[in-house]
Amino acid sequence: MISLASDSITKEDIKNLVEWLSQEKIPKLTKGHLTVELEEKWAKKVGSKYSVFVNSGSSSILLTLAALKESGKLKNLKIIVPALSWATDVSSPMILGYETIMCDCNLQDLSCDLNHLEQIFKKEKPSLFILVSVLGLVPNMKQVNELCKKYDVILLEDTCESMGSKYENKYLGSFGLASFYSMYFGHHISTIEGGFINTNEEWLYHLLLMMRSHGWDRDLSKEKRDQLRKENDCSEFNALYNFYYPGFNLRSTDLQAFIGIRAIDKLDEYANIRNRNFNMYMKLLTNNELNLICREEDFVSSLAMPFMHKDKNKIVELLRKNNIEIRPLIAGNMAKKPMWKNKSEGIVNCELIDSFGFYLPNHQDLSENDVRTVCSICTQATLSTNS
Repeated sequence: MISLASDSITKEDIKNLVEWLSQEKIPKLTKGHLTVELEEKWAKKVGSKYSVFVNSGSSSILLTLAALKESGKLKNLKIIVPALSWATDVSSPMILGYETIMCDCNLQDLSCDLNHLEQIFKKEKPSLFILVSVLGLVPNMKQVNELCKKYDVILLEDTCESMGSKYENKYLGSFGLASFYSMYFGHHISTIEGGFINTNEEWLYHLLLMMRSHGWDRDLSKEKRDQLRKENDCSEFNALYNFYYPGFNLRSTDLQAFIGIRAIDKLDEYANIRNRNFNMYMKLLTNNELNLICREEDFVSSLAMPFMHKDKNKIVELLRKNNIEIRPLIAGNMAKKPMWKNKSEGIVNCELIDSFGFYLPNHQDLSENDVRTVCSICTQATLSTNS
């Protein structure tokens, strides 16, 4: 089988983990200094001031939206989310009481249709917009930022599928107020389960640290802790169980941080392989009905290869018969899912994706011959359906 994804945690990683766990004194396994080391390393890698490690990419979305809601800095609780996205891009704001509005995708880089987005911005005047960079494809960040600034909308980046992708030599995830990353199996690098939130805003960073861990102040710097305790007339002893904001327990562990510290060193190598495979797909898949646009100055760290064709079902059947693992193109149109109760207008392109789209394998262990095999079967299938 040519698998859709391949675990980026190697036997060497497991060996090192076992050696670390086998110390005479068992190391701290819950969140501790290794988590802080990992956060600092990831922030430096992406080029942001702060990073917060949580237990999943989905938790990074939930925690950030909860913190922004508590911050008192939003003009309203309206948020725009892409129809082509993942479940928790949509469910997280719904659960938190945001008025959640969907935007259509485009058929060039699969992020939001900017014309539709501007129409919604004009009509709804939202506070927030979650931009999803789909499967590592690179949105036009200049135009996205210009729209957000024009209509006073805070940009959040869901970069869970795009670790290593760059717009004009700048990492995706470094353009908005905050960005989300996933360290789940099958993503670019992994900590088994895990995720990051990155930001340059100190006030948001402090909120995230507190609300990640129940709402207490233990993860803050001594200076910030002392300030909070003084403002709230709280003694050092009582501060152990004092809660400044309604919080969660979304912490990960130092065990996963140990894996993650090594994983970050692999990202560039893996991203280059994914980019090589993506470029081969682009060259060989001439019957892809998506009009994918990749600017020369951008770098696509492809999670998987998106494909659309009117005879999707026949092509999918042939790929499966040849042991090629494939999936629907993310989740298709989120506006059609049973959990979505709201009316959505203008979701046209995403409906095409829902009906005719799927994606093909890409990962760090996929060889050039594997890519040629997949492309050959796709070509064979499209030729047979056209004849």
